[in-house]
Amino acid sequence: MSTTNPSIPAEVAAHVLSHYGRGGYPAGDWTADLISLIDRADMVNRAKLTATFPGYGAAIALAKYDEEGISTLQRILRGEVAA
Repeated sequence: MSTTNPSIPAEVAAHVLSHYGRGGYPAGDWTADLISLIDRADMVNRAKLTATFPGYGAAIALAKYDEEGISTLQRILRGEVAA
């Protein structure tokens, strides 16, 4: 399953990787709460949050649903792939 979105900045990848304990670096309190909300939301609310914060929505979808998602986010963070 490919959920790659060209709008994931390296900083967003870092925040989401940190949320999942896979590297990166932590977001500030507000952004960390946003990531947690998107991660835990039901489909309807996730769609609403992702519409407003598309980079975070795409990065979380990669991490959760794409078997190569964590690796992709790590490559985005290292600047190895155009996000």
